Amino acid sequence: MARFLRAALFWAASFAFCNGALLQSFSDLPKGSSFDFIVIGGGTAGSVVASRLSENPKFNVLVLEAGPSSVLHMSPQGTIVTDLRAPPLFLYSNEGILQSEIPLLLLQIPTQFSWNYTTTPQAAAGGREIAYPRGFLLGGSSSVNAMYYTRGSSRDFDRFANFTGDSGWSWDSIFPYFLKNEKWVPPADNHNTIGQFDPAFHNLKGTGMNSVSLPGFTQEIDARVLQTSKDLPSEFPFTLDYNDGTPLGLGFLQSTIGNGTRSSSAVAYLTPSVMARPNLQIVLNARVTRVLQVPSSKGPKSFRQVELSDGSKLVTVTAQKEVILSAGAVNTPHVLLHSGIGDKSELKKLNIPSTLNLPSVGKNLSDHPGLGFSYAANSTKTIDTIFSNATLESELIDKWESTHDGPLVTIDVNHIFLSRIPDNSPALQKFPDPSPGGKTPHFELSISNGATFAALQGNFITAILVHLTPASRGSITLQSNNPFDPPLIDPGFLTNEFDTLALKEEVTIIKRFFAAPSWDGYVLEPQGEFANATTDQALEEFVINNAGTSAHPVGTASMSPKDANFGVVDPDLKVKGAAGLRIVDASIMPFVVAAHPQAAVYVIAERAADLIKADWE
Repeated sequence: MARFLRAALFWAASFAFCNGALLQSFSDLPKGSSFDFIVIGGGTAGSVVASRLSENPKFNVLVLEAGPSSVLHMSPQGTIVTDLRAPPLFLYSNEGILQSEIPLLLLQIPTQFSWNYTTTPQAAAGGREIAYPRGFLLGGSSSVNAMYYTRGSSRDFDRFANFTGDSGWSWDSIFPYFLKNEKWVPPADNHNTIGQFDPAFHNLKGTGMNSVSLPGFTQEIDARVLQTSKDLPSEFPFTLDYNDGTPLGLGFLQSTIGNGTRSSSAVAYLTPSVMARPNLQIVLNARVTRVLQVPSSKGPKSFRQVELSDGSKLVTVTAQKEVILSAGAVNTPHVLLHSGIGDKSELKKLNIPSTLNLPSVGKNLSDHPGLGFSYAANSTKTIDTIFSNATLESELIDKWESTHDGPLVTIDVNHIFLSRIPDNSPALQKFPDPSPGGKTPHFELSISNGATFAALQGNFITAILVHLTPASRGSITLQSNNPFDPPLIDPGFLTNEFDTLALKEEVTIIKRFFAAPSWDGYVLEPQGEFANATTDQALEEFVINNAGTSAHPVGTASMSPKDANFGVVDPDLKVKGAAGLRIVDASIMPFVVAAHPQAAVYVIAERAADLIKADWE
């Protein structure tokens, strides 16, 4: 509470200098406001684009964010409240939601900061409907994700370049943007990090934007994890830094965490000094419904007008130069389709007039299926001890508020292992390799010091498996012509048999990891359904009935070669056949990277900002 009051006094003093840049409603905009650029979505990419474009004082930039800001509010009695309808004492990015700020509490973030989406029944994954988290606040999913900072393989980006014909998307070309985005900072406990990362691949100069650090709290299992790479070096080799473009091996997790606190896109790019710019306006609670065509005397159709809901009515606003759609891989196609931009035959069935026939909109959805499975641990020092003791958890939160250290500064994962399945595995014998090859991993293993996702009583160690190179594809479609109805999200999990076979192989490899000598006496019996996965058939059933989303959707507005008659955007991210409309978010990736995609989204947004500036400066 003391921290809240200190923060309140500081930001109350600072608010006077923010020029009202963060507004609760579109109606709060000054009358007669004019904007060069309208950014739809203040999420991972949108915050970057808005921040970079507003660096030019000649550009007037408007950001329309559907969600609220996770901000502190003060009641008349002087207490902190979370009623977002209450008049705020001050407003600032992601301040005020402890569950978003404190890394270990990420699974406790209130549902009001999520779109609360659910997939369609996944026929190949047991017919299950699967929760599909997407951030609904400034910072978007970077404000609710697990904060992994993994760039992917150099081959991922070289494949982008080869596919689009634009060398600007290659690893060598894009790498400087990783350094422009990243601000390498010490871990929360300030321990000696020599031998835990390679400084040659990071920005240690303090000139970047987004804080990235190594784990700031030592876990009891750390020594056992590292010993496994010595016990079984041929299968589980140690790597100094998986972010060097060749991400294979076991290494220390790098996370978007600074000073023990989540570093989201909003925190990193919408700082008080940025918010104070008179040429930047950010409107919260502004649900965009469509982009509209404006009359154009010549050239391609121009979509520079935005329709949005301002409470009880629809209003429009026009960009003098461009609309940048950064609503994410789910909501970007949702907005496009309701705008009549998509497959005209499919839109006709919903009585949506076609404005631009782009059949690829909403197609090519790619996401990483994942699994979590636990073993009982011969220990009383796992994070389960924290979450099973409300008093202890409260004490640790108080400690975090005072010192920003202790076990809450991590996500309870200090190491990850990235690897490929063997060339002679059934999956690769039967199907072509969906990865770009080279040192691109097929899967990621995170070693969690507790029952991270399962409601188990006791002490556990959990393997979190992410299948990084899925062959399955899905789609985002509409259920009606009402833009306020949620989209139909069909990731198509396990619809390509390669993914099921690969996941089985990956689980088998992980079993060998925990059977290493370093785990003798610590790892006990497997838990839950995983305990019964002792035969090939039982393992397949376990995969089918438990694989879920890693919340990494991409590809639904994919870029393609400039002269291609498929895809949604050209390599410069301009919508094909349109003027005044560009897309900047994860939806433009033609293939999902073999990594948690937030780092890739940051560099896409950084490069996009430069492309936009080059066109208009």
